[in-house]
Amino acid sequence: MAELVADLRGEGAPALVLLHGFGATRAVWAGMLAQAERWPGKVVAPDLRGHGASPWGLGYGLGDHAACVAELLVAQGTERDFVVLGHSMGGAIGLALASGWFGVMPARVLALGVKVVWTETELERMAALASAQVRFFETEADAVERFLKVSGLFGLIDPASPEARSGVVAENGAWRLACDPSAARVGAPPMDALKAAARAPFRLAAGERDPMSRLEDLRRWDAEASILPGLGHNAMVEDPMAVWSWITTLLPTGEGGTRAP
Repeated sequence: MAELVADLRGEGAPALVLLHGFGATRAVWAGMLAQAERWPGKVVAPDLRGHGASPWGLGYGLGDHAACVAELLVAQGTERDFVVLGHSMGGAIGLALASGWFGVMPARVLALGVKVVWTETELERMAALASAQVRFFETEADAVERFLKVSGLFGLIDPASPEARSGVVAENGAWRLACDPSAARVGAPPMDALKAAARAPFRLAAGERDPMSRLEDLRRWDAEASILPGLGHNAMVEDPMAVWSWITTLLPTGEGGTRAP
């Protein structure tokens, strides 16, 4: 299995594993990584399979992603003491890891902005995206603009920033998105099955202005799901401190509670 590319901060246990959403890269965690000293152990933020600088693969189901993340954690020596914070698709991958089926077991999974309810139209749109050919752009700026729109980051980060450029790749004199279009095959998370299989505790949350993840939907699977006031889908980009604060309220002492700034 191909090795994931990851950013690492700090050392020791417990580890905090940050999993980005579909179409994005590990760069969405830049604001939180800048404050990684708030976490008492190692912080690991990978580019998921088929995204960013990590290799493309033949399968993009939640299980495929979870197996890749588990392999990374074993390689990092953090498979026995870690907490997952996943955004959108990354949150669903975290819930898959909570089953213990992939040889690792998180102490807790925190899933932010997971889209738990899908319409047939939305599923058809994802299927069409997964079947599309790789699109090439004449300029890096055009490719970056497309990346920011696909990942929901348009207007949130500077198009000239390293974070924005992490989502595009130069190839044969043109530019394309780093994300494999086939990665859209991940589809909707099977929430009933994920909850039934979970052996680790989990919590769901979303930004108050997130149109893809509504509180009433989240509470079908987590009665204590919460809202981050004033924030949208990419809450960790909009306000990293708000997400750190959410973590602090959920993790008891001894399970990775964050340090004071």
